[in-house]
Amino acid sequence: MAKRTAIVDIGSNSARMVVFERTSRFGFLLLNETRSRVRISEGAYEKGGELQEAAMLRAEKALAEFLTIAKNYKARKILCVATSAVRDAPNKKAFIKRIEKKLGLKIKVIDGHKEAWLGGVAAVNLLPVENGITVDIGGGSTDMARIENRRIVETFTLNLGTVRLKELFFDKKRPIEEAKAYIEGVLSTLPASFRADLAIGIGGTVRAISKAIMQHRKHAVELVHAYHYDLNDEKRFIDKVAHASVMKLGKYGIKKDRLDTIRPGALIFLSVLERIGAKEVMTSGVGVREGLFLSDLLRNQNHLFPANFNPSIRSLQDRFCTDPKLSAALAATAGALFDALQEPFALPRQARRHVQIAARLSQIGIRLNFYNYHKHSAYFIMNNLDYGFTHEEMVLIATLIRFNKRRLPKESFTKPYKKLLPDADALGWLSYIVSLTQAIHANRSHGRVACRFRNEVLTVEAPFATHLASERIKTLEKPGPIAVQLIERD
Repeated sequence: MAKRTAIVDIGSNSARMVVFERTSRFGFLLLNETRSRVRISEGAYEKGGELQEAAMLRAEKALAEFLTIAKNYKARKILCVATSAVRDAPNKKAFIKRIEKKLGLKIKVIDGHKEAWLGGVAAVNLLPVENGITVDIGGGSTDMARIENRRIVETFTLNLGTVRLKELFFDKKRPIEEAKAYIEGVLSTLPASFRADLAIGIGGTVRAISKAIMQHRKHAVELVHAYHYDLNDEKRFIDKVAHASVMKLGKYGIKKDRLDTIRPGALIFLSVLERIGAKEVMTSGVGVREGLFLSDLLRNQNHLFPANFNPSIRSLQDRFCTDPKLSAALAATAGALFDALQEPFALPRQARRHVQIAARLSQIGIRLNFYNYHKHSAYFIMNNLDYGFTHEEMVLIATLIRFNKRRLPKESFTKPYKKLLPDADALGWLSYIVSLTQAIHANRSHGRVACRFRNEVLTVEAPFATHLASERIKTLEKPGPIAVQLIERD
């Protein structure tokens, strides 16, 4: 696979391009994302789906500049797909030939099932989900994938989209009850098997709604990817957005570029959630574009990353890790310390993974600057550890790294994240484990240690010299009664 790949997605509402760079076999990072509001479907639904000249010209100009960006990034591979509006258009062949002749770009038109499948591929690989139903609301269609045990078992597509509904009902100022009846009629075709407690929301409409909810709830993390909420808590808010006048949408935190499509989108979203029996929503910041990239990257892996693999961790290590062997040793030591202290101090079992990740990535900030590297590392985590983690997990790992030197987490730092972090007692012990791990490996030796805890004494046996470690450990702030005994093992 090419080192840099550009993915272009021509949707009914917007055309987008992303450029990914591989950092290793499965590691990658996003280099660029460009969006153009081409509205390829504008005016089409009232005219038998025919793409209009003005819309096609906007698309042509946007795609030409997309290709300039891809060329300047030296992307070796460019994949381009078109979805609902183009596939429904009687004149789609003329549009495709026009773009290929003028720009040399080959467009592949995908059906709704493929679109749903690509969204599912992105979700199972880049979100912390195992079961659920993806709901990708576009301008012309809503595409859904049913996921069981991280496998896509069924897909379905509905001719139900924000632009389609806008042009058929909202632009004509028809009663909203007629729009609801239309939605219910389309949803009646959804198979009965599409039932799940978790809905995974994909697309600009769902992201806009989630951002508004995050603002309303004063959520401490800006990242919309992996933001989740109970539907019962937010159903009324979404309903208010669906029924608000355009002039009042700003009051609910809706941005200007979504004012004309957010109401039909909110109507569709609520109706779908009710139909599938969803109780919780997880927001996805990824979709067709990421799914297309991953389907290519993972084509020999059944379109799944290997077990226990995380692309964000891999990418951070590829780019910023100064000593991979030490990084692995730190993770192993953190795990051994957690195992020794977990039962005596009633630490949450699932936190073992988090302290290991924090220890593994604790020194990546050195690549930016050695001084205050713990702060740099925490910043990297808060801005890069987005795939496969909840906001709670991301904040916890960043906090453990931020305070991995001498002090326990300060309330002035943790207060904004209080709802996302474990209680202060558990947080203190988890932080101490990561700090102690760093101290034990003060001379950067890679050997594996053994740990046991008895009578408030933690004994650590290490196959390397521990003079510097002993000095460092004495400076650590302790969360409770504990003494550390170091033994050098031959």
